[in-house]
Amino acid sequence: MKRVFGKAAIGSIACLGLAVTTVGITAAGPAGAATSSTNGTSGANAGARKVVGAAPSWTARARRTGATPSSTRLHLAVVLNLRDAAGAEALAAAVSDPSSSAYGHYLTPAQWRSRFAPTDADAAAVSAYLRSQGFTVTGTPANHRFIDFDGFAAQANSAFGAQLSTYAVGSGDATAPSATVSVPASIGSLVVGVTGLDSTAVATPLHVGAGGDVAPDHALTDFSKVTTAQANPAPSDTLPPPPGVFKNAGPCSAYYGQKPATGLPQIVKDPQSYAVCGYKPAQLRGAYGTDQALAQGVDGRGATVAVVDAYASPTIAADASTYASRNDPSHPLRGYQLAQSTPATYTYTDECGASGWYGEETLDVEAVHAMAPAANILYVGAQSCQNDDLAAAVNTVLDNGLAQVITNSYGSTGEPGSVAEVQAEHQSALQAAAQGVSLMFSSGDSGDEVHATGTRQVDYEASDPYVTAVGGTALAVTASNGYGWEQGWGTGKSVLTNGAWSPNPPAYVYGGGGGTSRLFTQPGYQKGVVPSSISDYFGTGAHRAVPDVGMLGDPQTGFLVGQTQTFPNGTAKYAEYRIGGTSLASPLFAGVIALANQNRGASLGFLNPRLYRKAGTSAFRDVTHTRGVTDAVVRVDYANGVNAKDGTITSLRTINQTQSIWVRPGYDDVTGVGSPNGVAFLAAMAR
Repeated sequence: MKRVFGKAAIGSIACLGLAVTTVGITAAGPAGAATSSTNGTSGANAGARKVVGAAPSWTARARRTGATPSSTRLHLAVVLNLRDAAGAEALAAAVSDPSSSAYGHYLTPAQWRSRFAPTDADAAAVSAYLRSQGFTVTGTPANHRFIDFDGFAAQANSAFGAQLSTYAVGSGDATAPSATVSVPASIGSLVVGVTGLDSTAVATPLHVGAGGDVAPDHALTDFSKVTTAQANPAPSDTLPPPPGVFKNAGPCSAYYGQKPATGLPQIVKDPQSYAVCGYKPAQLRGAYGTDQALAQGVDGRGATVAVVDAYASPTIAADASTYASRNDPSHPLRGYQLAQSTPATYTYTDECGASGWYGEETLDVEAVHAMAPAANILYVGAQSCQNDDLAAAVNTVLDNGLAQVITNSYGSTGEPGSVAEVQAEHQSALQAAAQGVSLMFSSGDSGDEVHATGTRQVDYEASDPYVTAVGGTALAVTASNGYGWEQGWGTGKSVLTNGAWSPNPPAYVYGGGGGTSRLFTQPGYQKGVVPSSISDYFGTGAHRAVPDVGMLGDPQTGFLVGQTQTFPNGTAKYAEYRIGGTSLASPLFAGVIALANQNRGASLGFLNPRLYRKAGTSAFRDVTHTRGVTDAVVRVDYANGVNAKDGTITSLRTINQTQSIWVRPGYDDVTGVGSPNGVAFLAAMAR
């Protein structure tokens, strides 16, 4: 019989005062007032218009190379306003507040549509305008969140006054509006904005460790390929073969500190050991204390966790099953536990690096199953890595009521200034809260972003106040699968060169994302928990802090995954390797929440009000840098990523090197309120 950890006593929990405000972009955003300007339009488009977008901020720093060719094909979306945005915010807050009489009284998808979704007439009016401009409307979901359509640059310029231009960005080109974007005043009240005009609005998976040391959320998109694809974006259902193989070199440790790296120069005071080979499921369940719950039947059964990424690995079912049978044989992945929802066609497979997303899906699925081995997992693949398509995949889960937990292991660098882009995601977050769905995003893999972009910032969508942002830690698991310690994930790297580590001290390469939002003011649940030194970092009043919680993300203390990969001889076969990133932290936490939902007997819904209420209690381990020095491990990699043919590279990887964000007692902007503490966490979530 299942044991319930913690007795329900909802009425005893005090109100956190979740802020109820319609999203207001504090950074520069487009004005919403109607104007008589024609914005360069003529004929049917002349007359009063409403501005719904602006040139992206990055265009001010880029070199414009000319007008986008009129024949450039585009896939776009119009984001529609909610019928009662303020009411949706209020309801989402009330049903998520444990002290509210409305707590837990969630809506069904049909009830959401009935109360807040744009009407059929609204969608029809906007669709009619699009068709009148020569666009092809390709669809809209039942909740009318957006309208997808295809067309050409010339049509976008005429219909929206966009003045699409091409800019030199990195080694390629990017397309974006060079003027404000507007629609006729007759439909202005219905439209938030137009997405897809900015070709840089793409997301990347947030995993690191599988070959290479560049945080993937900053892997440069080949914008020249994007421009080429836009000229002929013919959908294709053909996905690329599995990616090239990556294998861990030895020596490596079965648990933290098992194999000392003797005979090497010392930088840190603590003994340097070889990096772990990759933790297995039982090690993580033991360290995070959920093995006790599993022994009592709390294993995630009855819960469904949705994993959202781009594209779809053709070997995921076999890979996840093989991985479980090899590394967690007492908890096999049964055929009925994994389902996939994928689009009929895919686009931008080359420029998005479609096969790279296979590893993300594999990591997410195997990590959820590791923590919640009886939960059902639904994989929802987006048509491409474009933000529009990923938002549509999340909406598929919500609009059809397919899961109680959604984990998203991708993100955008920084916070967008586009109202349309923000609302496309924020409306999903509101609907998730209203329907009792726990929505979580990885916080990012480049720390405070200064190293990668030169500017301190947090990443979106993790910074949305209705998202649970999951940060990264470094985790020491003991020989007996126990909890040794956790620190903030922040990696510095030095390579063994001529008998010495270079550079000295090690140079920062990546780490768990966090910091302070410039876009969102402080939500009520963070008041009194987040120090003002963090919430008011920019001196403009209290703002949303990121992340909310932390779990394992450091690839030097990473997770072992198994995936079909392409070997140098051209054959594709199953292989295992170590990986990390906040892409790992988010699905691990999603698995823990599946346990918590089962234990409570109901969905926890939007988590943050309850999480912050329990901050500082035994529900969390407060991740602090108590050891006094930065620890380090030694990592050995094959130079070619496959075998010793071309030699190996030995590097020292530090732990807890976290730039302008750092761990400290209580809330911090690397690990949030801490990491979940096994059955104490489950009990706290049930009360």
